[in-house]
Amino acid sequence: MREDGAVTSATERPEPQMPESDRSAPVPGGVRLIATDLDGTLLRDDKSVSERTVAALAAAERAGIEVFFVTGRPARWMGVVSEHVHGHGLAICANGAAVVDLHRDGKIIEVRPLERPDALATVKTLRAVAPGTTFAVELTTGIHYEPDYPPFHLDPGATIATAEELLASGWAGADQPVLKLLAHHPRLGPDEFLALAREEAGAHGSFTRSSPTALLEISGPGVSKAATLAHCCAERGIAPEEVVAFGDMPNDVEMLAWAGTSYAMANAHPDVLAATSARTVANNEDGVAVVIERIVAAARR
Repeated sequence: MREDGAVTSATERPEPQMPESDRSAPVPGGVRLIATDLDGTLLRDDKSVSERTVAALAAAERAGIEVFFVTGRPARWMGVVSEHVHGHGLAICANGAAVVDLHRDGKIIEVRPLERPDALATVKTLRAVAPGTTFAVELTTGIHYEPDYPPFHLDPGATIATAEELLASGWAGADQPVLKLLAHHPRLGPDEFLALAREEAGAHGSFTRSSPTALLEISGPGVSKAATLAHCCAERGIAPEEVVAFGDMPNDVEMLAWAGTSYAMANAHPDVLAATSARTVANNEDGVAVVIERIVAAARR
C-alpha cells in the first residue's frame, strides 16, 4: 500500500535490495530447513504476511526445504501464519516451550515447562531486586495476570490474581504446565531489566525478551528457541549446517548462533546484529523472502 492508500501489485512494488555487505555473500548450499522468527522478522509491522513472502515460503517447500516458524508467540496467536505452514504443519512457540501442530488448530504436542517452584523463586527474587515488577503466567490453556500487569493483550478468560496465587498448588489451573512467566517493569530500561533478572534469578530459568518495552519472558532452565529447534532437527536428521535462521530480537540470539547460517534483519536489536555475520533487509521490505528466493534459485542450479 502506498502512502496515499492505493494498493500496489507485487510487480509494481520495488524490489528490496540486499545490504551492500551481503550482495556478494555466497548463498548457502545444502539447505534443508529454514527457521524464522515472526514478529519483526517474517511479519511486517502491521502483522501481515506479504504476497512475496507467501510465495517464497511455498517455493521453499516445493524445493524440499522445510520451514519452521520459531516464535515467542503462544499457539493461540498463530492464526496469522497457520495456513502457510505446509507439509509438516509444526511450529515452535513460546520461545521453545511448546511445539504445536498448526494443522490441528494449534494443538500443543510437546511441552518444555517452567516448573512452578522455579517460577515462584523468580517472582520472589524480582519483587525484591526490582520493586514494581508485575507478572503474567502463560499456561498451555491461556494467560493469566496480576491486577497491575499492563493490558498488552486482554483475555476475557484470564484469571486476575497475584503471581503467587496463580502459581499456587491449590489454584484451578495448577494441573496445567507453565509455558512461561512474563515480568514487566514500568521504569527500568528493557536491556537493564534483562541483565538484572539474569544476574539475580538466572538459576531458575531462561530469561529473554522480544518486546521493545521492559517485558521479560522467562522459560524453564535450558529452554530456548535454539534448544527446541535443535531437538526437532535431530529428530529429522538435520544438522545445524543445513539450517538457515532469521531473527531480530534477543530471544533469537541462541537460535541464530546455533544455525549454520543466520541472518539478522536490518531492523534487528544490536545484540542480534552482533551475533550474526549475514544481514538482510528489514521485515517491512520482505527480508526473509529476499534470502529464501536466493536459496531456492541456487538449489535449482
